Amino acid sequence: MTTIPNTAVSNEISETADQYLTFLLGDGEYGVKILQVQEIKSWGPYTPLPNSPNYLLGVINLRGSIVPIIDLRIRFDLEKVEYTSTTAIIIVHVEIESHTRIVGLVVDLVSDVHHLAQDAIQSEEEVIGSANGGYIKGLGQIGEKMVILINLEPVVTSSLASLPANIEA
Repeated sequence: MTTIPNTAVSNEISETADQYLTFLLGDGEYGVKILQVQEIKSWGPYTPLPNSPNYLLGVINLRGSIVPIIDLRIRFDLEKVEYTSTTAIIIVHVEIESHTRIVGLVVDLVSDVHHLAQDAIQSEEEVIGSANGGYIKGLGQIGEKMVILINLEPVVTSSLASLPANIEA
């Protein structure tokens, strides 16, 4: 007897689940919606910007575009560490006031891509309140571990507020 695969279940999961790229910062695992990820680059040189906050490392030239680089460890007040061969830059794009901003996020290690259904995500208000400045979208349950889902818009907006006016990200 031949069994027919139950495609209704897999279609249902793909329609209700969002994909998240997860990465490590210290002992924590974080995630961003994969639709906001443009590419992943290995750690490399950048041009520092004078008079910028310590988390805004500088800029890189990405195929002719100037891209600001934000160190998420420093931005989230985590202990600063040396950059290694696993350090990566996740290039993301964020819609801010009908304008697309492209930035690079420095992370310790890119981890995986996960599907998360809405019922596997607890909003940040449910868990910790809104004391984090809106940086956390929620907590995602992946098996036995929790992943902190980042709300990129406020992270990028607040991080680039001090960017020199002549740098168009």
